[in-house]
Amino acid sequence: MPMLLLAAAVPAGAIEPVTGRWLTDSKDGIVQIGRCGDALCGRLIKTLTPIEGPPVDRNNPDPALRSRPIVGLPVLTGFRPDGGVWAGEAYDPKVGRSYRTTLERIAPDTLKVRGCVAIFCRSVLWTRAPR
Repeated sequence: MPMLLLAAAVPAGAIEPVTGRWLTDSKDGIVQIGRCGDALCGRLIKTLTPIEGPPVDRNNPDPALRSRPIVGLPVLTGFRPDGGVWAGEAYDPKVGRSYRTTLERIAPDTLKVRGCVAIFCRSVLWTRAPR
């Protein structure tokens, strides 16, 4: 499912769009968020730190997916407006787990990413990536 680099149309008074290029909180990758059908998704478009061994999704719990390349990997899927945030699922290739996640633009160049497992949640801040 290719990701288009178009901004999501958001009516006046709606939540802030989260499309664009974002630098992860650990500053080790850039994720491009854009439209994927009727939702938003995000793909890892660049790694910024060396990866030991082949740059593949080695920690995926599904053995059939462990050889897929890290660059281009869908890490955010199915994000739709939900109250004042965008809600969907995030995949962390470092640990091979998916999380219920919300995205919220809290400043023009800051994105709050909140992932949850059961009742345990963690928030991190991503910053707008330079072109």
